[in-house]
Amino acid sequence: MIRWIPGRRSTWFLVGGALVLSGWALSQTPGTSDDAPANQLLLKDYRPKSIYKIPVTKVEKARFPVIDVHSHAYPKTPEEIGQWVKNMDAAGIEKTIVLSGATGSKFNELFAQYSAYPGRFEVWCGIDFTGYDQPGFPERAAAELERCAGVGARGVGELGDKGNGLAFGQVKALGLHPDDPRMDKVFQKCAELKLPVNLHVADPIWMYQPMDATNDGLMNALEWRLDNQPDIVVHDGMIEILAKTVKRHPRTTFIACHFANLCYDLTRLGELLDTYPNLYADISARYAETAPIPRFVSSFYRKYADRLLYGTDMGFDLSMYRITFRVLETLDEHFYEQEQFGYHWSMNGFGLEDGVLRRIYRENALKILKK
Repeated sequence: MIRWIPGRRSTWFLVGGALVLSGWALSQTPGTSDDAPANQLLLKDYRPKSIYKIPVTKVEKARFPVIDVHSHAYPKTPEEIGQWVKNMDAAGIEKTIVLSGATGSKFNELFAQYSAYPGRFEVWCGIDFTGYDQPGFPERAAAELERCAGVGARGVGELGDKGNGLAFGQVKALGLHPDDPRMDKVFQKCAELKLPVNLHVADPIWMYQPMDATNDGLMNALEWRLDNQPDIVVHDGMIEILAKTVKRHPRTTFIACHFANLCYDLTRLGELLDTYPNLYADISARYAETAPIPRFVSSFYRKYADRLLYGTDMGFDLSMYRITFRVLETLDEHFYEQEQFGYHWSMNGFGLEDGVLRRIYRENALKILKK
């Protein structure tokens, strides 16, 4: 946690074990109230407001129909699912893919709940990692995939590996990475059943870097830090695992969610997309990470418009959808969104053209779903 104490110089040094910027201290102090004096303000509580008198665009509804390929089972009641559908209608969301990560009776239950709204949701299943370190795991996991597909699963995910092994929720397979031979039969079964796989590898680069004065995303990184975990596969290693996995299974369609957590190096993501035709990337929950560099990112969208998929991964409030549309559709500059994103910087719109938006919003998803 960061505490800011105004100083006259911009030099960082250590004082009593605390990291100080001429009196701006990195410490583990309790939070302060909104009306705290400036010399007691915590960085996590910093909420700047733009001073610029420039155009502000309100995008109530997406310019074209949208398929959201990355969401989760956020609602807890049938009434909340009904409200979600109303929000989708208001925002222009045609369909949402619910990445349940579930298997067994839990998947059956979720599938039944969302089936109350035909055509509005798809519920994707998970992989049963029970006994992943025991003989027969690949066969058992593949059999459960086939059973879930029989119930109605149209895809698999979200499978996550931040460096310790595959996991989703409380189910963890420590040390089992996507390129492990034990996963071969599982991903082969996905290809056979035509189930695309949503795969989360790594996390934003800041989570692996030292939590010090040089960390660009410190406000968010400190909460999700991975730098202090022993024996973790670091960021570059996880990207290599992604590449090996996609290469190893050319008949399986993979969606690397969150830009494969390469927001800081989209050139590397572009190289992967150029190399592996069975790889796509969703843009979910990485709007704040890309909006500070709009010219570079918008050119990336244009170049890879056939391989990127719209996603959210941020709940189902109407305001959440609308901030994503503002980033993608407008040329607004220097605006903040502090309810959805935990960073101190301002954002900018990409102003994407209609043809690019159509593909990212819907057409690319339809290609994958029709496979």
